[in-house]
Amino acid sequence: MGDIDEVSNKQVIFKGYVKGFPQESDMILKSSNVKLKVPEDCRDAVLVKNLYLSCDPYMRNRMGILQGSYIDSFTPGFSFSFTLYL
Repeated sequence: MGDIDEVSNKQVIFKGYVKGFPQESDMILKSSNVKLKVPEDCRDAVLVKNLYLSCDPYMRNRMGILQGSYIDSFTPGFSFSFTLYL
């Protein structure tokens, strides 16, 4: 195999729990490089690039501390990834 391309990747990370409407100051914009390579153990996989970040009302609720709710709050500073199967 040849060289694997690397591209700049931006992440929006929450500093802490948000009170009220989220502000730009509630978030950190972090840049890093990511290799454009799908893990070898993934068959029929596709690497996707997000062009826009949307924050709908459901997500805004999860940015604060939720008590007595059936859903969990987001954890500030926590990064997560997931696999989407189609």
